[in-house]
Amino acid sequence: MTAPWDDWDHVLKIDPDKRLVEGETFEDVCRTGTDALEIGGTLDVTSEKMEQVIDACAKYDVPLYQEPSNPAVVVEDEALDGYLVPVVLNAGGVSWVTGAHKEWVRITDVDWDRTTTEAYIIMNPDASVAELTGADCDQSVEDVAAYAELAEQMLGQEIVYVEYSGTFGDPEVVAAAQGALDAATLFYGGGIHDYDSAYAMAQHADTVVVGDLVHEEGVDAVAETVDAAKDA
Repeated sequence: MTAPWDDWDHVLKIDPDKRLVEGETFEDVCRTGTDALEIGGTLDVTSEKMEQVIDACAKYDVPLYQEPSNPAVVVEDEALDGYLVPVVLNAGGVSWVTGAHKEWVRITDVDWDRTTTEAYIIMNPDASVAELTGADCDQSVEDVAAYAELAEQMLGQEIVYVEYSGTFGDPEVVAAAQGALDAATLFYGGGIHDYDSAYAMAQHADTVVVGDLVHEEGVDAVAETVDAAKDA
């Protein structure tokens, strides 16, 4: 049985704490050609902000997932296709591996049929997510490959996510992660800002994730990265 992300080339991540480019709408966002929308952010995210974006995108025919940064922002909404929940393999504390997840399970009935974890490997020490999770970003090519293999073979992860959040990463690192995987889907995120950057990483990752671009440059720039991901 195949998972939805097995066929994704491109994911657009929308931060509910950030605005769209002036004059653009969520209808425009949903028409970029992306394979899926992921609603999530690191800082100042609330369930109310999440719900606003979900409601705005739900009427369009694009798969819609929430990526909650903590249990308090999880939105129970039938418009969602599911939840993609980060597990940060190189986090500095157990909270980002199992702790917050345990709290979520403790306080609510998790919809396990629609919930999948993403095995994150965070690589940019200057990123907000690295600071928040205390991630050890001093990882070699071999280290990242080992994390990827561990994620799939030991932890049974379906998605491995190499995250450079805010900067363009090292293609060699991404290629090494891909080489360590048998069947898991490799996501890459960070610094995708045009056709060429998306094409370069899509040569190695199964799925490129574009985030800040939609808030900074707008939907036409995002559409370029969609084309690149599908051309690669």
